[in-house]
Amino acid sequence: MKKILIIIPVLFSFFLFANVQSIKQEGTGINFFKGTWQEAVAKAKKEKKHIFLDISASWCGPCKMLKRNTFTNAEVGKFYNDNFVCVEVDGEVGEGFELAQRFQIDGYPSLIYLDKNDKLILKTAGYRAPADFIGLGKHAIEK
Repeated sequence: MKKILIIIPVLFSFFLFANVQSIKQEGTGINFFKGTWQEAVAKAKKEKKHIFLDISASWCGPCKMLKRNTFTNAEVGKFYNDNFVCVEVDGEVGEGFELAQRFQIDGYPSLIYLDKNDKLILKTAGYRAPADFIGLGKHAIEK
């Protein structure tokens, strides 16, 4: 019984620490635009930035990993926030469904790069580690 009384607080502390760490990381990553697609395109034109579009699904494991491990990364956030208007949508709901059809999405997560005029530059799918994801963004800007 004494062992259980000791283990419970230790486990509680571990989970509390893990949650605090994930909250800290969230503020340092990509700041996704909140608004409609047309508003995002208008912002990109005004700021002379490219557009990064993440199309995912709520049930998708690699999408969750990308959001947790890559989008929260400080270096990723700095690079993408400086160079892109970043948008994330669920490809199975509302405007996200329409965008998934427009870009002929056949897998999640789909990572789409467009110029400031809403013209497709690059489309790829799947999980990317932070360094690879930054490289992908650099490649899109250079095209």
